[in-house]
Amino acid sequence: MKATTRFFGDIDIADDKVITLEKGMIGFPDLRNFALIFDEEKGLDKSKIMWLQSIDDGDIAFPVMMPNLVKEDYNPVVNSEILSPLGELGDENTFILVTVTVPNNPKDFTVNLKAPIVINTDNNKGIQVIAEEDYPVKYKVYDLLHKEEKAGA
Repeated sequence: MKATTRFFGDIDIADDKVITLEKGMIGFPDLRNFALIFDEEKGLDKSKIMWLQSIDDGDIAFPVMMPNLVKEDYNPVVNSEILSPLGELGDENTFILVTVTVPNNPKDFTVNLKAPIVINTDNNKGIQVIAEEDYPVKYKVYDLLHKEEKAGA
């Protein structure tokens, strides 16, 4: 499948890589088909910031990241009925992303831990949910990522 995007130009997306969010993203209920774009040279596990690119609207792409990169013990609790449309979920086929906000001042870089995106990697169905715990919508991560980079150098 070909998609024309604002940020990445024309891209090819294999049909089996399309992620379907049946209810869309919060605030964007009509956008249901997405592709996860990341630095393939680094691989999925090493890419810090990725893009959840809408296939339905090439102008829309959400910066996302894996929450365990900034909060190792992140384990949101969600009502199982909400997740049931995704099918059988287990440790091996559950992939979680959180949206990223980068304001003018990069030190105010945050992730939304309150509304993760849960994806079943077996069928590429996903849903954005609201975690039952009191996770912050704006969890500051600049210092956390900066410390990790210094430690790795």
